[in-house]
Amino acid sequence: MSSTDILTPLVSELGIGGVGGFVVGYAVKKLARIVALVLGVGFVALQYLAYKGFILINYSAMKEWMVSLTGQTTQLQSLVADLIIHIPFGASFGLGFYLGLKKG
Repeated sequence: MSSTDILTPLVSELGIGGVGGFVVGYAVKKLARIVALVLGVGFVALQYLAYKGFILINYSAMKEWMVSLTGQTTQLQSLVADLIIHIPFGASFGLGFYLGLKKG
């Protein structure tokens, strides 16, 4: 087994991971801006409607919903574990993702 037999798949995996990470990072940043804008405008609209008395916001139900969302972190932890298992792809994906966020 020669060194090219080992390096060729590794270089390919690093390249695909880096390009994929960049594209995903760029898209996530663009999408995050849109989501933040929509959520911000929605929040301000709800607060305005509550201030004017058109609606009543149940803050205790909102708090319970947020607490129930934090129980979903195990899915994120398994994703991180999968990335750690695949270090070459994960590292290049992470670097590409960072560069995509920075560029976007």
